[in-house]
This record gives sequence, structure tokens and C-alpha cells, in this order.
Amino acid sequence: MNQEQVLRDLMALPPEAQRLAADFIALLRLRYTRESSEERDVLTDSKDTHFIGMWSDRADMADSTVWTRITRLREWG
Repeated sequence: MNQEQVLRDLMALPPEAQRLAADFIALLRLRYTRESSEERDVLTDSKDTHFIGMWSDRADMADSTVWTRITRLREWG
């Protein structure tokens, strides 16, 4: 399968499937990108990341188990 065919197949998919394919490609790139030894040695403290607490003010996230269950039902039927 050549690159042009892959691109044609991707463009023929519905938008949601294209987003999933892009997410999968991003995951593969992360998995198969070799980190330099310098990057491996530097660990980030989780409290210093921007992600920790980013949804702390959302009432719908108060119980993550319920939120996950509702989201799965809505998305996966």
C-alpha cells in the first residue's frame, strides 16, 4: 500500500473516523519515537504540569466514575 492510497482511504472516511486515525497515528509516533538519553533523564514533577487540576471547577466531573459511565453510554450506546 503506497502513501497516496493511504491518503485517499483516509480522506474517504467520515470526519470522526479521520480524527480517530489521526489520534492513532499520534500514538504510534509517540511509541516509536526514541527519546534521547537526556530527555529520559529529566522527569517532570506532576504537580508542575498544566494538566493537574485543569477540570477541578467542573461540576460534571465531581464523580469521575459517573462521568465516565455517562460518557461511555452516550458515545458507545
